[in-house]
Amino acid sequence: MSLAPLLDAAPAIPLHAFAAMAAFVLGIVQFAAPKGTLPHRTLGWIWVALMAVVALSSFWIHQIRLVGPFSPIHLLSIFTLVMLPLAVWRARTHRVVAHRWTMIFLFTGALVVAGLFTLVPGRIMYRVIFGA
Repeated sequence: MSLAPLLDAAPAIPLHAFAAMAAFVLGIVQFAAPKGTLPHRTLGWIWVALMAVVALSSFWIHQIRLVGPFSPIHLLSIFTLVMLPLAVWRARTHRVVAHRWTMIFLFTGALVVAGLFTLVPGRIMYRVIFGA
């Protein structure tokens, strides 16, 4: 395992990857911790900010080009940027169940599933974890 392939990449890529890794860890903490508390809300805002960084930074990553400089994964970034404020609004209006499911869906789709696709041979994160 070596961070060299990630650190040698264009600046948007390590920003994107480190924000995603931080959001993943923080998301696990959020799922395990008590809900509705001040720490949950504070960490939730940090998680939302990290996810916004992940989604926004993806627009400067063009390793896979299917439609001009973009790929289908950019649709997930747009979806994430729409769903984040919706999830916050649902929490603030006490629609707890809808908030919970939106956050679970975002975590699972935008971090877990998308993260698994970064482990395809030839991709940077594959080289980070498994070597060249």
